[in-house]
Amino acid sequence: MSKEMIAALDALEQEKGVKKEIVIESLEAALEAAYKRNYDQAQNVEVTFDKKKGDIKVMAVKTVVPDDEFEDDTTQVSLKEALKLNRAYELGDEIRFKVTPKDFGRIAAQTAKQVIIQRVREAERAIVYDKFAEYEDEIITGEVERQDNRYLFVTLPGNQEAVMTQQDQMPNETYRMHDRIKVLVSKVENNAKGPQVFVSRTHPDLVKRLFEQEVPEVFDGTVEIMSIAREAGDRSKIAVKSNNADLDPVGTMVGQRGARVQSVVTELSGENMDIVEWTEDQAQFIANALNPAEVVDVIFDPENERAATVIVPDFQLSLAIGKKGQNARLAAKLTNFKIDIKPESEADTVFEQMQAAKTAVANKPAEPAVDATPADEAAIEAAVSEDFASDLFDAE
Repeated sequence: MSKEMIAALDALEQEKGVKKEIVIESLEAALEAAYKRNYDQAQNVEVTFDKKKGDIKVMAVKTVVPDDEFEDDTTQVSLKEALKLNRAYELGDEIRFKVTPKDFGRIAAQTAKQVIIQRVREAERAIVYDKFAEYEDEIITGEVERQDNRYLFVTLPGNQEAVMTQQDQMPNETYRMHDRIKVLVSKVENNAKGPQVFVSRTHPDLVKRLFEQEVPEVFDGTVEIMSIAREAGDRSKIAVKSNNADLDPVGTMVGQRGARVQSVVTELSGENMDIVEWTEDQAQFIANALNPAEVVDVIFDPENERAATVIVPDFQLSLAIGKKGQNARLAAKLTNFKIDIKPESEADTVFEQMQAAKTAVANKPAEPAVDATPADEAAIEAAVSEDFASDLFDAE
């Protein structure tokens, strides 16, 4: 080894981003492994790398023992021999002896090369993983590379390859080689084959991140996106609230003449955007979520706190339900309520059914108390011991 080795390590650090210390550590480990594999003095060997000169030393560490206890010259040195080397040595001291065999260079070089390549590869993988793990749930622009029957392969900055599953591909989009597309980094895994980056065009958070890019008030938190329901490539519903009483959240998201929302729609290849106001009033929120349909009333199910029946004008029933039930389905996802939509002509029947359900719940007999048997009482008494009661009162 020489100064050329130091120069090579410096170049590796600059070009690959792999720290010199990592490679030196791997080099020392390689030489130690080679020595252990080929020589008997392995258990007490030390390998050091001179970072300035590039020299490697293989040293055997031996302990100074009394002359009459000297048994193993690979791990021990007698006090008599130690004093010949230096009169200051005492029992128990450790002395390092250079033990590099004449034929060790070839073996060490071969082993070192293999281990260094492995460690460098591992270090590069760790760097890539750390870099893209920071981008998880963020938008990145990539270039379409190729496609097979499982994945769309996208090249990200730094020539990192990412994959997009069929479920993450927009049904209304066709991807061609060299197309530049915005994707959401949905997941980063570090497995035996190296870092694997998964990206998506269908994830609801892609819509959120796009609005953060287009709407400064969303980015700084003045307007908050509370929930998103998405059927990618077709339609999304977004619930927003304003943390500034003087700011209209829906208007802020839409922008002047719809410019802001149109930018997101264009990026998502024409996917429709319904933006509604979020409110703590659950009935009002459900009514807002069914936009553009008009809602007459919202009746909550007394037996299921996450279910509601919505009354709409007869002529707006189809609008409220939407094509193939899409409007109602997205509203249910957005509000996390099971929504049943009924025309106003059936309102009386709905009220009667709900009133009957309320009455049934109110009149439902309470669960009878279970009398404890003598065996139960004994078990309870044993469980609630005097020590337990004492601890309880002490805690109070």
